[in-house]
Amino acid sequence: MSEKIILDACCGSRMFWFDKKNPNVLFIDNRSETVTAKDRDKIRTIEVNPDVIADFTNLPFEDNSFYMVVFDPPHLKTLGETSWMAKKYGKLPKDWQSLIHDGFTECMRVLKPNGTLVFKWNESEIKAAEVLSVIPFKPLFGHTTGRQSKTIWMCFMKLPINE
Repeated sequence: MSEKIILDACCGSRMFWFDKKNPNVLFIDNRSETVTAKDRDKIRTIEVNPDVIADFTNLPFEDNSFYMVVFDPPHLKTLGETSWMAKKYGKLPKDWQSLIHDGFTECMRVLKPNGTLVFKWNESEIKAAEVLSVIPFKPLFGHTTGRQSKTIWMCFMKLPINE
């Protein structure tokens, strides 16, 4: 696994990857499953098939292991446990602030010095400013996208600490 230079810390079904089998990426998620749901006359299926099953708040990797980390955690907290959206994207717990803080800290821990962390967040229920207030890192830049401009991509870098 040490040959992989990029970590996707919560890959889900790898929806935004152009190459879903990119040999440079180690795909991890806390589950491995195929989910099927009937929607009117249509059958929906997603497959979550990570290379490694792991929790993004407790990554099984040494410090400074990856040149890039992609962090796209669940964004929604009011979903029903069995809803399609919860199955597809996951659901935030009530104490989402500690989950996001711990996940972000862990992603930065496994990032090499001067490495890049790409963070994706959807503001449907929780504003990006609220998320940024619970993590001890500041983004370099970001860009808002999506149909209603509620998804924001942010770029962070693990810079040396100034002493």
